[in-house]
Amino acid sequence: MDRWSGVLRVSLDPNFRSQYRVAASLCLSPSSKTLTVPSANAIFFNGDQVEGTGNLVIERLSNTRNIADILVSKLGVSVNAWVVEASIFNGPFAVYKDLIPSVNSWGEPKSYSPDGFPASTSIALILTKCLEEVKNVIPGEQQEQSPIGVSASCLPQPKTVILGFSKGGTVLNQLVTELAYSKVESAGILTLVKNQQENQIVPCSKESFLNSISEIHYVDVGLNTAGAYLTDHVVIERISKRFMQGAAGIRFVLHGTPRQLCDSRRSFIRDEKDRLLQLLEEEARRSGKKLLVCERLYFANRPPNLQMHFEIIERLDMS
Repeated sequence: MDRWSGVLRVSLDPNFRSQYRVAASLCLSPSSKTLTVPSANAIFFNGDQVEGTGNLVIERLSNTRNIADILVSKLGVSVNAWVVEASIFNGPFAVYKDLIPSVNSWGEPKSYSPDGFPASTSIALILTKCLEEVKNVIPGEQQEQSPIGVSASCLPQPKTVILGFSKGGTVLNQLVTELAYSKVESAGILTLVKNQQENQIVPCSKESFLNSISEIHYVDVGLNTAGAYLTDHVVIERISKRFMQGAAGIRFVLHGTPRQLCDSRRSFIRDEKDRLLQLLEEEARRSGKKLLVCERLYFANRPPNLQMHFEIIERLDMS
């Protein structure tokens, strides 16, 4: 399958004071070279910036376009990959203020609250704006030949796979909190008509976005303060209760390295990870296999270092 790839810059601020930088690798129809509905949208939330290390592995895996290519290689060519960077950086520190209103100036959250559904609302808007930008750069004559979308009359709604790397895991915690308090809607089969097809490439509302989430991957997340992993038992219980209301199943995977999990100065990271894993496993046993959870440790026999923190991106086992 052919692809369009590039780096987009979109803003939620009408005055364009801050912009989200999003690397995208998107499916194209082989025949018309237009965007087509993917099997899933994989959305990767990046962490702080690391510069000047002189390490070629870290530099390569800090490149958001490379990360997008890695996601496609792992999930398949029918998937759209989106790699999102925070719109604000305080020096090297990523600050996801639009998505997590409680964060301080270093991007560290004080709490996770569903009030206003800021993360899901903002992400749906970011994806919509990115899609508009892509349409502007695809050659006009191709768009005129065939509207963005596919010719089939009915397709399943694309699933959403979300990944949070390092501080990007805070976005996952916020999304899980919002998911726990959101209304259950069946994804089902979407009937597509010609002028609606482009709206099915990405979820265009917070409801469709939250209800499309099928996998949540924590990728070596960590902070210098508490809050790297979600430990609110009420939130995890509410996630489980969604299944009784007809919600689709969901899978959590906790990927980690000694860099984060064996840091004696930040032992709270491992404690939080163990607590979240325990909560998920308890609810998984009650869910009738609708909630799945597993933990994967990488480079277990190597001493902690910064390179493994980035190298995990390339080694991710998404199966």
